[in-house]
Amino acid sequence: MCRTGFAVAADGSYAACLAEASGSGGRWFAERWTLSGPEPYAVPLPGAQPEEVSAKVLPLSDGRVLLMRRLADRHDVVLLHPAGPGTAEVPVCSLPGTDVRLLPPSPAAGSAFALVPGPAGGTEIRQVHGPGGPVRVAAVAGRCTGGVWLDRTGRFLAVDRERDGRTKTVAVDLHTGEVTDLLRITEDSDDRLLLAEPDSGLLVLRSDATGTSRLGWGVLGSGAPVRFPDSLRPDGLLLTPVAASPGHGLALVALRAGAPGGAESLALWRPGAGRPNWRPAPAGWLGPTALWLPDTPLRLPFSLPDGSLALASYDAPSVCPPAPAGAPQSTAVRAPVTPVTRTAEVLPLQDAPLPRGDARA
Repeated sequence: MCRTGFAVAADGSYAACLAEASGSGGRWFAERWTLSGPEPYAVPLPGAQPEEVSAKVLPLSDGRVLLMRRLADRHDVVLLHPAGPGTAEVPVCSLPGTDVRLLPPSPAAGSAFALVPGPAGGTEIRQVHGPGGPVRVAAVAGRCTGGVWLDRTGRFLAVDRERDGRTKTVAVDLHTGEVTDLLRITEDSDDRLLLAEPDSGLLVLRSDATGTSRLGWGVLGSGAPVRFPDSLRPDGLLLTPVAASPGHGLALVALRAGAPGGAESLALWRPGAGRPNWRPAPAGWLGPTALWLPDTPLRLPFSLPDGSLALASYDAPSVCPPAPAGAPQSTAVRAPVTPVTRTAEVLPLQDAPLPRGDARA
């Protein structure tokens, strides 16, 4: 069975994806995974109509699945949940525009958000489901993509904003609508945030500040420069961060390593510890997706040959192997520090007001 668009609820209770109906010739339906029991299992949720592969799904922590369909010049959002032998479908809202993007599952239980084209080339962040119903919560000048949650309450969101020919990551306070710079490594670089671990403050990003596009890392609130380790540039592989271990102290990062032709493997890497620790990825990995909850091992969702579902578990390596003696380990690029007066809690890396001695420094 073919599956795509896999997403996991922020609390790890449920997941959702699109599955292709057998022999349908491209007709898809939503599928919900239950992850909180001893074994994962799936429930098909076919809606009122067959879905296109372009439809997007988002699991909620109460077991319902939010689905977004494109219809001409708008996107319709519905909620799906099991109802007896069939599926109940509840309309939620319609979003104008063809370039609408669902954001990753929010840490705020029961809430879902989307990026919607706004006036004058801007972007609106809309709550499409949650307390108070559908509502616009913020507006950002410029076209926005991406979407990374910066805290565990669902208040602070990072998006990559394209403006004046450059892409920089900004942080948005969804309670006040305030927008602040988050990544501005150099004035001429394109900087995109890929992953954040809220407990440790670790940020994993991609930037061309060194002259070529590279993976880098920094710590929110630290005065240290953003670093671009050579160990994250393996020949012939594209590394994509998929999860980080929760908790204080510098996080362990799981990365999908994709090779030309579709082969993939798993890399476990700790900032400053040298080369990654390589592990085989399960065949049928529904990546790039992973689940890493407190006090649990890293788990990767995958499909078995018979179409059933499973989670592959990985324990953290005791020590990541060091880089060879004398080998360069990273290139550091220091972001400019601009004096600012802001009330938001999420600020550029060197300006974030975190306590001295915090594990993030």
